Amino acid sequence: MALPLAPIAVVAAKYGALALAGYALARQVQVGRTDQRSEDALDALNEGVAAHRPRDRDQLNATARFRRVIRLGMNGPGVEIDASALGRIRLRRV
Repeated sequence: MALPLAPIAVVAAKYGALALAGYALARQVQVGRTDQRSEDALDALNEGVAAHRPRDRDQLNATARFRRVIRLGMNGPGVEIDASALGRIRLRRV
């Protein structure tokens, strides 16, 4: 019985391309740092979504925070999810 190599070659080419793209992306990622001022600002956010547009400048500021505790059972192990974001969009005429 002959082994059909064409379908296997197509699958191998797809996964090879995906692995090559992942490797190239991993090579581009730089080592980050933790800025304590940013951490403190994210911890100070209120839960929910808020936006503010100052009248004296052309920018829009937005904040968002989602904080939940998920448990398995009443007294089971749990995990806390704390997702925070700060954003600013500034428009200038040039």
